[in-house]
Amino acid sequence: MKLEYKNRKLGKSVTTLTAIQAHYGTRAKLVNQRKNELEAAPTLETLKNIPAANCHELKGKLKGKLAVDISGNHRIIFEPNHDPIPTKENGGLDWKQVTDILILSIGEDYH
Repeated sequence: MKLEYKNRKLGKSVTTLTAIQAHYGTRAKLVNQRKNELEAAPTLETLKNIPAANCHELKGKLKGKLAVDISGNHRIIFEPNHDPIPTKENGGLDWKQVTDILILSIGEDYH
């Protein structure tokens, strides 16, 4: 998938393994792994086959956004970066059509 970042600072935090370690400390290895999985996946549907990523749609105030797990409470939060957002006939997100995402935050604990 094509990854874009909410802002330049967030994008720079994951440009190299050194930058990832500096920004995310003990979670750096998993941040890097999830970033690589997101980049390698042809569509969002592919992430459903990676149990450890636990890709899921969010609810409540974060409705319309998705997340993958970094650790027990920490997530990478993103949204489809399509206009219009691909949907199924029933109105739900069509995961098979999402090929471009916007990363909103990394290491977020929204619980």
